[in-house]
Order: sequence, then C-alpha cells, then structure tokens
Amino acid sequence: MRMVPLPTVLVIDDNPAVATALEVLLSLHEIRTISETSPAAALERLAGEQVDLVIQDMNFSTDTTSGAEGQELFRAIRARHPDLPVILLTAWTHLESAVDLVKAGAADYMAKPWDNQRLVSAVRNLIELGQASRELAGVRAAERRRRGDLDRRFDLVGMVFADPATERVVSLACQVARADVPVLVTGPNGSGKERIAAIVQANSAVASGPFVTLNCGALPSELVEAELFGAEPGAYTGATRAREGKFEAADGGTLFLDEIGNLSPAAQMKLLRVLETGRFQRLGSNREQQVTVRIISATNADLPALIRAGQFREDLYYRLNVIEIQLLPLVERPRDILPLAESFLPEGKRLSADAGAALVRHRWPGNVRELRNAMQRAQLLARGDTITAADLGLLDEPPAPPPIEIELDRETIEEALDRAGGVVSQAAAELGISRQALYRRMERLGIGRRAPG
Repeated sequence: MRMVPLPTVLVIDDNPAVATALEVLLSLHEIRTISETSPAAALERLAGEQVDLVIQDMNFSTDTTSGAEGQELFRAIRARHPDLPVILLTAWTHLESAVDLVKAGAADYMAKPWDNQRLVSAVRNLIELGQASRELAGVRAAERRRRGDLDRRFDLVGMVFADPATERVVSLACQVARADVPVLVTGPNGSGKERIAAIVQANSAVASGPFVTLNCGALPSELVEAELFGAEPGAYTGATRAREGKFEAADGGTLFLDEIGNLSPAAQMKLLRVLETGRFQRLGSNREQQVTVRIISATNADLPALIRAGQFREDLYYRLNVIEIQLLPLVERPRDILPLAESFLPEGKRLSADAGAALVRHRWPGNVRELRNAMQRAQLLARGDTITAADLGLLDEPPAPPPIEIELDRETIEEALDRAGGVVSQAAAELGISRQALYRRMERLGIGRRAPG
C-alpha cells in the first residue's frame, strides 16, 4: 500500500531552538518539519526539496533588528516559488515590515512567542489550501492534455468548448464516429446538437461523402416524406416535376435528421424500412432505390414519453438509438459560456469584467443560440470596442437562486472551530456544509478565521 507523504514545513530561523520547538509542535499534527538557519541555505534547500509552507524569521544576523534580512528573504522566495505560502515570525520592533510583506503576498505573520493553537491552525489551513490549489492545477493540466489530444486526433469542426461536460460529449462523438451505426443526439433546443452531428460525420468512414440535413420540425407533415424520399411529378399538389429526396442526396454519406420526434406515423414507418433494408420509393413511384446512408438524428423531445403516448414507434426508436449522445443545456456547462461568447465577437471587440459576470450569471434558456443572439445584439449596441453588461441587455434578469445553506448561529460555528483546532475544513465537515459555505457564514458573522488564543 502506497504511503501518503506528510506535508512539509521549512522553518528558517538562526535560533535552532525555534526550529526544535516548531518541529515538536507540528509533529503532533502529522506535519513534517525541516529547518535551516540562514537565508542562503534555505533557498538552496527549497531548490532541491518539495515544501508545502515556509515559516521564516525576520532577522538572521547578531544584533540585527531591522527586519531587512527577512524582507529580502521573503522576496527571494516569492520570486523563485510564487505559490509557496510563507508565515513570518516577527518581533514588535519590525511588525510594520511584516504587515507590508503580508500586503505583498505573505500568508500571515505571528509575533514571538507565538500562540501554538493559532499557529497550528494557520499552518494546517494554508497547507490544505495549497494542496487544493495544486490538485486543481493538476486537473486543469489534465484537461488541457485531453483537449490537445482531441485536437490532434480528430476534426472538431471548430467547436468551441471548455467545460469538462462538453469535453466528454465531444470525446464520445469522436469515439463512435467510425462505427457504422445510427447515432441519436439529444438535448434542448439551441444547445448545439447539429455541431455534434457534424463532428460525428467529419470523423466517420464517410467523411468525404455528402452531409445532408433535414429539420423534420420545420416542414408540414405532408411534405416531410417528399423531402426524405423524393417525389414524382403529380405525387402531391404542386409537384410539377421530379424531386430528389434527402436519402438520394446523402447516398454514400451522412443524413442528419433534426427534430426526429416530429415525424408523422407514416414517415416513421417508411424511415424504419429504409434503416432495415436500405431501400425506399419516391412518392408516386413503384420503383425502389437502394442507398447507403449513415443516419444521425437529433431531438429535444422525450422520445420514451412519446412512445408511451403512442406518438413514436418503439422499434424506430431502438433503430435510431444504437448510440445516444446527450448534450446538456448551456447553464449546466458554465465553463463554455465565456469562450463561446468571445468566439461570437469580431476581432477587436472584447468583454468587460461586468459583462463576463453577467453572462455567467444568466440562465440561458435558449442555450447557445440565445448566447449568439445576445452577442450579436451587444455588438450593435456597444459604443466602443468593449462590450459592457448594459450592452448585453441581461441586467433585468433576477440572479440564479443561491444554493441552500444550513443556517448556523455564531455559537455553533465557534464551538465547531474550537473542537477542530481552528481547521476550517474539519469544522465544516462536522457542521455538514462545504468549506466555502462556512467561510461565507464566518464572514457574515464577523468570526475570525483563526482559533482564539
């Protein structure tokens, strides 16, 4: 069984007794301590060893009390290891210097002699935050690698996305593209189902063949069959000449049937026969034609519910649904919102910070289509190169309801923090809420983030 290494703190102090005291204290909390007595040795140690946090003194030379050495050391650590948290050990004579360094990025400062409980609480919280930050950075790096692999291996037809949920959908579309089976793409209106269909076609064995589309919901039911299968002159009112159907046009390629749930019962029956045999007849003709067509269909309807209501054939559903790719609404893949919005802007236009916040806050009931329209409208209304929240026209919408949080009083929170030794994550787990929710509650109640001395 692989052992998880203990977090490591580097103590930098010219007094070895300080390092010994801190090593004893932190070892009780399963934190490893290493030490150096000079800035030069400490910087060399940091260059060769993984450290989670630094505790450093402000003076290292005999009879020096200015804190200048500590300032120089902190800036050197910051330059070489910008994400490494540093706690300063101070004396009252250079407290102002420590405060300035906190403003410059130091994690905390504590006066000698320090309060053990406060110091342990600060160390544990900072280590926890650092670990979470590294984990997040690792996740983001893995996402970039996966996205780069998709870009190298497949044709993504210019699809813009950043959310892991969309990445999974795109990856599945690429994975099933080479299989010669029907694919059903489901998702709400305007979510980008046609782009997923294009990815499947572009990476299929018939990518060089035609890609023909038909929106089954945009035509009267009596014309859908003629669109699908073609018609001979006189087959219906107004048919004065022979008409090629979509199946003929898509022979050797892909036929994308959008809004498949709108097909009439007669069209459903004929479509099922084509899927089973590859053969069909034009309306008004007795001559059968043979085609080889890859079918991709899409719908925003609940097809199983339509089957139960007798409005959609169950056997057709299972023919179409060999592989289902489900695309989520835009609000459920929020990391796609800003990249998509920026992709709809012409070169030279940009979003202001408040516009970006408004875009992420909006619920997007019309999904990507609504977002595209909003960006086009904003371009017309913007007076310069920067698009503001006011230009978007989304300001009147009430914000999304906040997540429900357990109501906790001050006494309950402080007692939980005391029992946890000031470690916020441990107190949050005891209270049954997230660490972020506990931080918000502490801020509203004016509770400090360190345990009382």
